[in-house]
Amino acid sequence: MIGDKWTLLIARDLAEGPRRTMELHAGLFPISSRTLVARLRDMVKDKLVERTDYGGNPQRIEYELTERGRVLLPLVDALRVVGQTLDCNQCEDRKERLGFYCESCPKNAPAQEVEPYQRPASLPNRRQRDDSIVLL
Repeated sequence: MIGDKWTLLIARDLAEGPRRTMELHAGLFPISSRTLVARLRDMVKDKLVERTDYGGNPQRIEYELTERGRVLLPLVDALRVVGQTLDCNQCEDRKERLGFYCESCPKNAPAQEVEPYQRPASLPNRRQRDDSIVLL
């Protein structure tokens, strides 16, 4: 149940509240979507996660931890503390390979604000739009 790869990381991400499949997928790099869906199905079967289908097109499905699933959260927190105590020896390797630290890493610098793109008033060498109607 909890020994399966990705289970505790999925529980960690669901601790903040319900999530859609693609939201989970984005936060669990480099998991494949096939593996994620299989793990979520196993977690639903084990009653760690509740699946809610809101229907619609495209289909909207959310996953949320059950009370049984919330029992895993102290374990996730304990593992986080151990990783921080051991000084997270893979941070620099991850930064070098992927270009960024993991989301919960204390080495993450605060996000810098980026100024919004300002489009020029007129583009040079561009023909003006002709809205006239041509009758044949």
